[in-house]
Amino acid sequence: MRQPVAVAVTGATGFVGRALVRRLVALELPCVRAAVRKVGHGLDPAVEVVMVDDLAADNRWHEFVAGIDVVVHCAARVHVLDESAGDPQAEYFQANVAATLNLAEQAVAAGVRRFVFISSIKVNGEYSLAGSPFKASDPGRPEDPYGVSKQAAEQQLRELAARTGMEVVIVRPVLVYGPGVKANFLNMMRWLDKGVPLPLGAINNRRSLVALENLVDLLVTCLAHPGAANQTLLVSDAQDLSTTELLKRVGKALGKPARLLPVPMWLLSTLAALLGKRAFSQRLCGSLQVDIDQTCTLLDWRPPVSVDQALRETANHYLENKKHG
Repeated sequence: MRQPVAVAVTGATGFVGRALVRRLVALELPCVRAAVRKVGHGLDPAVEVVMVDDLAADNRWHEFVAGIDVVVHCAARVHVLDESAGDPQAEYFQANVAATLNLAEQAVAAGVRRFVFISSIKVNGEYSLAGSPFKASDPGRPEDPYGVSKQAAEQQLRELAARTGMEVVIVRPVLVYGPGVKANFLNMMRWLDKGVPLPLGAINNRRSLVALENLVDLLVTCLAHPGAANQTLLVSDAQDLSTTELLKRVGKALGKPARLLPVPMWLLSTLAALLGKRAFSQRLCGSLQVDIDQTCTLLDWRPPVSVDQALRETANHYLENKKHG
């Protein structure tokens, strides 16, 4: 595949999409197009902006895909801890499966050569066994509606690629962190910054993470690399950490040594079960590792940013915004 000159990104104002668009603009491509849902998006003036509605199976994407070489589909109905929808499976299917296939079919009709789909490691499962990191070739075992919807979207995109010849690249990230990260990672930084004692000093699990900069670098590589065509790629920082080690490193990046109490894992799990927080306990104490050897070999790629460098950048952004907030 020749070097793309026109790239269109959905979810362009999200955590990953915004960083990707910023990198694409820096590459000075002739066309960087972004789908946004509202004005005041804050994107670079060099970006062509197309207004779209919420993800729906009947969206018209003609203006978005016209003249485009590669579509990067970042937009999704994301996983939420406190689900409020009456039928979560239907909501996820609508946004992550039907809407994705609708966009991809219109991309085919417009002559788009490659479709890069941001999926999720949740397609593989919620946790990996000790010494057995997930591989892209493993059978999927999603456990929640979000993971199930991503798996279904992957399958339909593969079928579309086989029918039409449009290349599809599926990228399954693990937990993404970086400047501006929200949710649990942000809460963790707040706890550490405040010096809150945490009962997490004896967690000996192993978890893969991926820095935003590393994920964006891989996505840029996937735009044109011939080895990426019709592949499923796992991505991480290639340096797995225990929850305890992660807390220590984040504390160091913040300049606030982590105050960790060595509570045994079995006791944490028992207490979490009693409090109805089993899933949260699994994320803290369980392992989730991925093997990215295939990704690195196919694309001759390595994560350009180390874990400690990425944590410093994440912590610095948090501290700077706290100062001005």
